Amino acid sequence: MAYGPLFNLERDMAARIAAPFGAGVARRGETCGAVSGACMVLGLKNGHTSAVDSDAKERTYRAVQEFISQFQLNFGSIKCSQLLELDISTPEMLEEARDRQLFTILCPGYVSHAAELLDKLILDE
Repeated sequence: MAYGPLFNLERDMAARIAAPFGAGVARRGETCGAVSGACMVLGLKNGHTSAVDSDAKERTYRAVQEFISQFQLNFGSIKCSQLLELDISTPEMLEEARDRQLFTILCPGYVSHAAELLDKLILDE
């Protein structure tokens, strides 16, 4: 949502597009939502709209690969369950994560760092 205005994407539309990606894609503990969000922004910035636009596709893949490499370098993983050190795909572990306030304590740092990396990648292009 923060980057939507750069691409003429309304806040509500951006929110709906990103909605499924929280907590590692619908609380499955997979790819961190901050990483998924950054990938979406990089797609908006560089993505291809035609199957024959291989330059845009490669530019997007390179940017995403760079983002993921940097995120992993800082945190060791892009996987939500590894970042939280809990498998939140189970109700019990999701409740434990909430009880321990992991979403409040850890996730803002992941989001902030993802935004910093994203800003750098967007400015470098």
